[in-house]
Amino acid sequence: MAGAITSFTGSMRFVYLHLVLYGSWILINLGILPILPPFDPSFVILAMAASVEAIFLSTFVLISQNQTAAAQDKRADLDLQISLLSEHELTKLTEMVAAIRDHLGITTDVDEEVEETMNDVAPEAVLDVLSEAEQQRSA
Repeated sequence: MAGAITSFTGSMRFVYLHLVLYGSWILINLGILPILPPFDPSFVILAMAASVEAIFLSTFVLISQNQTAAAQDKRADLDLQISLLSEHELTKLTEMVAAIRDHLGITTDVDEEVEETMNDVAPEAVLDVLSEAEQQRSA
C-alpha cells in the first residue's frame, strides 16, 4: 500500500490535483472565486491539512525507501554469492588449465601470475569477515 501511495504522490497527477485543490481553497477564501463563501479566511485549516498530509506522505516515503533498501540488500547478497561462486569456479578452471600446461610441458611468461590465480577464495571466510564488519557497524 505504501508503494502505491508513494508512486501516486510522486506523479504529476498528484501535483495537478494539489494545484486544483489548494488553488481553489486559496481563491475561494480570498474571495476571488465566489462559488462558495470563505470558510477559512486565515488559512489555519489549510495549514493544518497540509501539515498532516506532509506527515503521512513523509511516512509513506520512508516506508517505501525501507522496502527498497531491503530489496537492494538481498540483491547485494545474491551478487556476492554469485561472485564468490564464480571466483571459486574460475580457480578450479585455472587449476585444470595449469595441469594441462604442466602435462604438456608448456612454459609461458605469465606462469607466476597463473599460480596466484590458483589460490582459492574461501567463500565462508569472506562472508565471516563481512558479517563481523556489519556487526561492528551496528554496535
